[in-house]
Amino acid sequence: MVKKLLSEYFKKRNLLSQNALTQRYLVIDLELTGLDAKQHEIVSVAWVVIDNQCIKMSESKHLVNKDVKSLEQSPVYHGINDDTLAKGQSLTSILAQLSSHFSDCILVFHNAMLDWGFLKVALKSANINIQPKLILDTLHIEKKRLINHSCDIKQDDLTLSACRTRYELPSYHCHHALTDAQATAELLLAQCHQISRGKELKVGELT
Repeated sequence: MVKKLLSEYFKKRNLLSQNALTQRYLVIDLELTGLDAKQHEIVSVAWVVIDNQCIKMSESKHLVNKDVKSLEQSPVYHGINDDTLAKGQSLTSILAQLSSHFSDCILVFHNAMLDWGFLKVALKSANINIQPKLILDTLHIEKKRLINHSCDIKQDDLTLSACRTRYELPSYHCHHALTDAQATAELLLAQCHQISRGKELKVGELT
């Protein structure tokens, strides 16, 4: 047990010292029926791969969970209805595909507390025990950057849209997991280049 913990510690320390711009990232976004992981459901999962600063849309996925019991307001917000669900996959299958990337990618979310919170509950329920090697949060990265620049942070300053606006990235208006995953991937790259300013950026500087 001690050897395993030491091994994990040194692996993470080594990762944090590596060049952030040459890493492989898995940027994830979920569509949900609500905000409580104990009572609401995952409607769909989308992910986009960044490899060596390149967004690989050919490796992206958007998978709908056919096991959803109640869509709540999802047809209004996400455009997913019962017909879409019928063409989906089981959540266990979706999670198996997602977790297959955990060993070779750093996971990225915008508001990891929400999405990773749902995924942790779902992975545990599906008896999938693969742990990601590291999780980054573009919301946390932006908050830290603003604090370092002594900026006042207002209520909506850390939404995905507001963060993208600061980097003059185009506005995406639809509530769709794949679109939001791509938007988060673009934001991460913009943040990396703003923070590094042409110098080497270590993974640890993004945590």
